[in-house]
Amino acid sequence: MRLARPRTRTLTLLLTAALGVAVPPAPPAAAGTGPAGTAAAAEPPGYLVGRGISDVTGEIAEVGMMGYSSFEQKASGLHQRQRSRAFVVVDRATGRRVAYVNADLAMIFEAVRQQVIARLKQRYGTLYTEQNVLLSATHTHAGPGGFSHHLAYNLASLGFQKGTYGAIVDGIVESVAEAHDDLRPGTVTLGRGELTDASVNRSRAAFDRNPAQDRAAFPGGIDPAMTVLRFRQGGADVGAISWFATHNTSLTNANTLVSPDNKGYAAYRWEHDHAGVRYLDPGPGFVAAFPNTNAGDMSPNLNLRPGSGPTEDEFANTRIIGERQFAKARQIYDSATTPVTGGVDSRMRFVDMENVAVDGRYTPDGRPGRTCTAMVGASTLAGSTEDGPAIPGFREGMTGPIGRILASFDVPPPASLLACQAPKANLVPTGLITEPVRATPNVLPLQILRIGQLYLVAGPAEYTIVSGLRIRRSVAAELGVPPENVLLQGYANAYSQYVTTPEEYALQQYEGGSTLYGPHTLPAYQQEFARLAAALRDGAPVDPGTAPPDLSGAQFTLQTGVVLDSAPPSTSFGQVLTEPAAAHRRGETVTAEFVTGHPKNDLHRNGTYLEVQRLVDGTWRRHLDDGDWHTKFRWTRLNAVTGTSKATVTWDVAADTPPGAYRIVHFGDRRNLLGRVTPFTGVSRAFTVS
Repeated sequence: MRLARPRTRTLTLLLTAALGVAVPPAPPAAAGTGPAGTAAAAEPPGYLVGRGISDVTGEIAEVGMMGYSSFEQKASGLHQRQRSRAFVVVDRATGRRVAYVNADLAMIFEAVRQQVIARLKQRYGTLYTEQNVLLSATHTHAGPGGFSHHLAYNLASLGFQKGTYGAIVDGIVESVAEAHDDLRPGTVTLGRGELTDASVNRSRAAFDRNPAQDRAAFPGGIDPAMTVLRFRQGGADVGAISWFATHNTSLTNANTLVSPDNKGYAAYRWEHDHAGVRYLDPGPGFVAAFPNTNAGDMSPNLNLRPGSGPTEDEFANTRIIGERQFAKARQIYDSATTPVTGGVDSRMRFVDMENVAVDGRYTPDGRPGRTCTAMVGASTLAGSTEDGPAIPGFREGMTGPIGRILASFDVPPPASLLACQAPKANLVPTGLITEPVRATPNVLPLQILRIGQLYLVAGPAEYTIVSGLRIRRSVAAELGVPPENVLLQGYANAYSQYVTTPEEYALQQYEGGSTLYGPHTLPAYQQEFARLAAALRDGAPVDPGTAPPDLSGAQFTLQTGVVLDSAPPSTSFGQVLTEPAAAHRRGETVTAEFVTGHPKNDLHRNGTYLEVQRLVDGTWRRHLDDGDWHTKFRWTRLNAVTGTSKATVTWDVAADTPPGAYRIVHFGDRRNLLGRVTPFTGVSRAFTVS
């Protein structure tokens, strides 16, 4: 039996582009330039707002996962899809615009930013550029890796993974395009609140090293602030951005199912459960983004153990911490009555963070300082014991290609570097490793976006809460605005590990050991962001600096691809190996197993590997898909030599599931020896839910 595949929003986007179905945008204006012209100036005041969403889920099987740096953590299936959420805001008085993106990824790497900006330039010319596009990540540790161009960040995935990288770039570009096409006259309002039961300070000893005036800003040792933007078009609510600082690591390094983790669950609760969004239907619907801020020392594992707190079940914790973020965001959203007014603007420049001379105004002792060539400290090897040990799998005497790659990290640092980085104990001087490609970045994009009275400081790292506070204060002082109007948007535009205060750095906890550019890393950020803020305040252009090189031509992978898929003897692709029971009750788990091919053959982006279908008036209709919380898709290799594998679909029947007849459908793809990929469909028998 063969069923039609679900229609995807990719087709809708293509038709929209082909037919030109879009609200004409305001004329473009480059950041830092004058008004866009008399046509734009004649527009009524206010904003155009648009929202978009697309799928960035990469390879869900036989690829190393990004975040915990574990060779053992290889993806084996899918819990929920990863998505990119985009918002475009245009100042109708000037034509200036900004595009804000938050994606369910561990990080935004420079590799992704470079290609996204290039693709947007191909499509829109100078309308969306590296100046006015901010790309950020939620920091999930449960997604496929291999989408950086820097060696250190591709190790656990055995190198660069083209399929995952392509899915991420395509999805981000599509989300921005959808937001662009969605532009309508609208309003933005601002709300604030506090959430105190979704984070804990995992590095309290380092936090306590900070001066009393800094600690006083965080009486509980956490940053409880949640800031929400409410987007409306006319009289309709269309989206929200809810910033809150907590690591997106409720799932541990023992999990191998791809997931957006607790922040992804919060978005799903709002979009799917509350707003009725069905991701496989055309149109963006309500878009709810849950980005991070300065979450470097903020853990969701409230018992300070991986996967622990408030329960001992990592999936339950994912749901609970996500639910708490959703509930607080909704409360703030409903009372968000402060109008966002004023201009839209942005500034961005590239800074060589290994070579910044820091003025004494930004250092704790008032003395000038310098940043250092990047070096990872020995404490990084231990990882954050509260969220998950780092770099398991590294062991003495490793051989083969992995051993040769690791050998490139054996570089003795000069005494001058050790002195610059003191008291850090050297593990790897990553800034000295340039072959076969740079291990970590040195030139980083620093950016500030303005949306009315709210300023987003986009930092390419993980900032502790006091680090974020100091940057916010420095920027606010230059702008002449209250610090609460400045947010530190971490995990933005590139990635360079952690940023601690000099006082925290001296203790060399995990976060301090992972602060790449030495004890003056934070003061350097304060100084450089303050310079951007001054230019933004004065309406002055900035020298963008020298962009980092494109390293795409130097990438490699040690991960084998799909050679052949075969069905076990006496079976065929899509055949059911294990049927569901004839009857199930709410609260039970339905299981079906199918003969399948490798998920890498087709990522089913903006589609699905499975459906739970319900019989309604004689027609089978989709009830759930692989983006839903209650389903899981697991892929298992049965025989590596013959290329046989099976797909296991499970459905945890929710308490509010309508009674009736259901079936499980699996959409798969097989590859033959000639490389031809052929889709197939498997269908379970019908069963009842009561």
